[in-house]
Order: sequence, then C-alpha cells, then structure tokens
Amino acid sequence: MTANREGKSLTYAQSGVDIHAGDDMVGRIEHHVRRTYTPRVLGDFGSFAGCFRLDFNEKLFKRNYRDPVLVSSTDGVGSKVKIAAQLKIYDTVGQDCVAMNVNDLICQGAEPLFFLDYLAVHKLEPAVAEQLVKGVADGCVLAGCALLGGETAEMPDLYAPGDFDLAGFTVGVCELKRMITGARAEIGDVVIGIPSSGIHSNGYSLVRAIVKHAGLDLDKSYTELKSDVPLGRVLLEPTRIYAKQIVSVVRKYRVKKIVAGMAHITGSGLPGNLPRAFASDLNAKLNRKSWDVPPVFGFLQSHGNVSDAEMFDVFNMGIGFTLIVRPAFADSIVEHLRKQGEAARVIGKMVRGTGQVVLA
Repeated sequence: MTANREGKSLTYAQSGVDIHAGDDMVGRIEHHVRRTYTPRVLGDFGSFAGCFRLDFNEKLFKRNYRDPVLVSSTDGVGSKVKIAAQLKIYDTVGQDCVAMNVNDLICQGAEPLFFLDYLAVHKLEPAVAEQLVKGVADGCVLAGCALLGGETAEMPDLYAPGDFDLAGFTVGVCELKRMITGARAEIGDVVIGIPSSGIHSNGYSLVRAIVKHAGLDLDKSYTELKSDVPLGRVLLEPTRIYAKQIVSVVRKYRVKKIVAGMAHITGSGLPGNLPRAFASDLNAKLNRKSWDVPPVFGFLQSHGNVSDAEMFDVFNMGIGFTLIVRPAFADSIVEHLRKQGEAARVIGKMVRGTGQVVLA
C-alpha cells in the first residue's frame, strides 16, 4: 500500500468518520438495549445479527401459534427531528420512531416482537447517540418488544452539522385466522377512538412552516397552549404507543371476532387513514364533538391561518388510534381500555357510503 501523491497517509477519521466514536457509542447504549430483551432474544449484544425465538413451550408461556403470520412495518420520525436537533433534545424522538412502526403493525392484530433502528448523522457524538437510542429503548419497553439491533451511519457529506435522521423497522406475529384486515366491517359497527398525545410524528413540515411564518419562539410558553411548557417541548411530545393495550383487546376476544378493523391515525389524518380499515361501500360517520382536540392544534391553526379541512387532512386532531367493533361489545371494549388508562370513547359509527370519513 502506498501513500498519496503528497506523501501523507489519509485516515478514515480525516474523511469525517470516527470509528472510535462508534465503539464508544456501542458501549454507552448496551444497557439501554439490554433492558428491552425478552426471554425470546437469543445470542448476545454485539452480534452481527439479532436472533429471536418465535415461540416458547406452551406450558410455560402459552404463546404458540398454529398458523403464524409474520407482519412487518418500517417508518421514520420525519422532519420532527429538525426541531429536536434545533433544541438539542434527543431523548424523545426515539419513542416516536418505535411508535410509528408498532402502531401500524398492531392494526393487523399482530403482537410486536422486535425492533431495529437506523440512525444517520453528520458526525457521531456518542452522548447524543446514546440519548437517541435511550428513547428507542423506552419505546420498545412501552411496546413490549425487543430492540434487537440497529445501525449508525456517519455521513458528513450527506448531512449538515447537527443534523440527523432516525428510522426503524419492526416485525410482529399474528394467527392467520385472527388477522384483522378491515374486510369484516359492517353497517352499524361502532368506531372507538383513543386519544393522541398531540401532534405525534406527522405534519411537521407544516408545523415548522407555521413556526417560521408566525415568528414563534420555541423556548417560549404561550397561554393559548394552556400550559407552562415551552412551545418546543409541546411540539416534541412523543407519539403514544398503543401496542400493549390493543394486543390486550385482541387477546381478550380470542373466539369472537368483534374487532372488524383498526387504524393508526398518522399523516392524512382521520379522512386518510380510517378508510383503510373498512370496505369502499361504507362510510365512517364521526361526531367531532365526541372528543377533545388538544390546544396545540388550535394554536397552530390560528397562527398559520389553516383551514379546518387542511387541519383534518394533515393532523390526527386528537385521535391517535381507532377501532371498528361490533356494537354489542363497544361498551365493554371502552371499559377494558379505560382500565388500562386509556380515555377511549365512542366517536362514530359505520353507515352505507363510498369509503369515506364524514365529520359531523
């Protein structure tokens, strides 16, 4: 091997990638990762690939599947990471990353098994990366899944100083006969809504445009938000994770198929996501007065002069997850969710239609 023409030997660090920082990061995150491990995780931390046992002995764990279907999902946090980077608050968007994946997965009736993350940065700062992975681990604990592995990429040519991106991938399992596809929804079925914690992880390009347009201060508290929390912290409120609660509902009704469809309310809001849970000959008629809209949405709408239609097309508007259930079981499901701390409520019903959401 020869040196370059100037006689100087180039190194990876001189090109912008620090291998030793990566080693430091791995050491920092090990305890965060290990606390997500379940008895089904095989092998040790630091292997080239994560290993996960699909089933256990039924006498011990009673989780065996007769006809298992693997369900997968991948997603990222989006431009919400720009606000996190600006405020240098890194321990919340990891939960967002997990939530965006597992909340999609459970719509099919699946149980989340494991999660993998992908972090891309301009320059790896081990302490910052540790906070990001801590957030991912926090989300995995809330979801009941194992953080089985991940990747960190240091790419100074692609990302500006201070910038980063965070994405993930999850795998779950469900019994084939109990998969929920939305095909079973019928006229008269009831729509149950579970509240969001705020904006969650969609629509942040519009959020940031409103902040810039209105000259809002992320470090300031605003009376319209009905809180002493600074605006930036409000905007970084993590996405709620509904996995354990929904898996509990699905398991409670193992024989009767009373859950006809479920939808995670992400980008495109209720009008764009709820129809994915029912057939095109139905409409979901929702009562807008049946749930409370968090103050942050009215705050953004007024400062950005955004129409009602645009707000509902972009944001969750206070409903983070929905279930379409048989009317005879609606009250019992609401009560079951409330015992788990969810302020679930009936927000509408299924009627004959053309595959749309009708907000009344």
